[in-house]
Amino acid sequence: MTTPSLDDAWRHLEAGDPHAVLRDLRTLADAVPAARLSPLVQQLAAGSGFDDLAEAATRLAAASAGTATSTGAPDPVALYKYGYACVERGAAFLAAPALAEALHLATAEAREGEKTKRGLFGRSKPRPDNRLPILDELVSALEDEERHAEAAAVLREHEPILRDWPERYLLAYNALMAGDRTTARTTLDRLSAPDDQWRPAADRVRRALGRADAVEAAAPAPDPLSRQDLRGWHFALTGGLLATLSPYGFTAGMTGRYAFLQDSYGLCRHGLERLRLILDAAGARPRSVSLLPGRADRALGLAAAELLGLPARPYEPGTEDTVVVAYDLNDVEGIGPETLTALRTRSAGEVLYEHATCWTDTPTVTADVSGLLGQTVAPPWRMLGEEPDERPAEELTAEILAADPTPDDGDGETPSDPDEAVAAFARAVRERWLDGPRDRCRTSGPVPSSRFR
Repeated sequence: MTTPSLDDAWRHLEAGDPHAVLRDLRTLADAVPAARLSPLVQQLAAGSGFDDLAEAATRLAAASAGTATSTGAPDPVALYKYGYACVERGAAFLAAPALAEALHLATAEAREGEKTKRGLFGRSKPRPDNRLPILDELVSALEDEERHAEAAAVLREHEPILRDWPERYLLAYNALMAGDRTTARTTLDRLSAPDDQWRPAADRVRRALGRADAVEAAAPAPDPLSRQDLRGWHFALTGGLLATLSPYGFTAGMTGRYAFLQDSYGLCRHGLERLRLILDAAGARPRSVSLLPGRADRALGLAAAELLGLPARPYEPGTEDTVVVAYDLNDVEGIGPETLTALRTRSAGEVLYEHATCWTDTPTVTADVSGLLGQTVAPPWRMLGEEPDERPAEELTAEILAADPTPDDGDGETPSDPDEAVAAFARAVRERWLDGPRDRCRTSGPVPSSRFR
């Protein structure tokens, strides 16, 4: 594959192909200065109705064309505003290099200001220090891109100016998401007491560190909490148990996740069998299955009730000792945000099961058990190239129950994932399971996987 040039990106824009322009920009963002890219970004943003980004790109382009600082470099404020607008419009990959350049310029200005302040009688007024807002926005952009090690590194680089909240907390958070538990723990332990705004965030990191300790102490995996221990890190960061691992592409960079999956009734049944295994191993004793109103969720819930030998009832917030079943929490029909809010706060003995958890666009509520992790999952009643299966939920349930739950052998290059390993993991961490609210985890963490852009 050839590397696109800026001229290629302009040609794609002139041809009316904005998706190709974005692909080109993603490749060019770290190689071409933001000021050179800004005219192209301005045109793309204007065509998409993103007036704020178009205006910020116009100002940055003007700065590079002549309204630059005395050093000949773009104004860091123009770079910051451009980067901020890129983050707001979901283009953090464009924001990060622009904000990094802005931070470099602001740091140079701050050092020059310090020299001025120490000059003759200290009478000259130093320039204001703009580094913190730029640093915070750069960290936000790097987090959006899951470049957590880089975020932690840039925070450490500017340690003298950091505040406990948010910057040192962000250092602890990003270190953990990059797999550096030592830095995360020591940084968090040194922070002053958080106020009400930051206390939930601090508690999330502390719970994650505690779960990571439980994974390491139990050591159910050959190399616990390595960059290939997807189940261990999924539990540490989300509190959820991952029922199955993809049997394809482990050595090609998927490490147990799916990129695209055409789901099957057999996989649905296999996930529910693993749910039963996990409940038994962890000592959970539900008394019912709670049905969500969507057709897919109801079908899966009715199948779960049959396999678990439990009565099925419509979901009611606050129900204790129940298993709430969803196919995909990003696509539950017939419920409003208030229901998802209710699911975030766990009732006693309540277990939330999601069959297909999206790992690139994580749901608002994290499931206690995820059947599998996929970027794009097509359910078995929506086979590619075929008409959607519009049968009622009860008929889909019958298909799930009749399906063979035997897992696919895979490509032969992926580590095996036997029932015994899943049960052993659930037994080992059960004291830390179902602990705390079902917070959203916005990142895939230290275990990388290939993905479609």
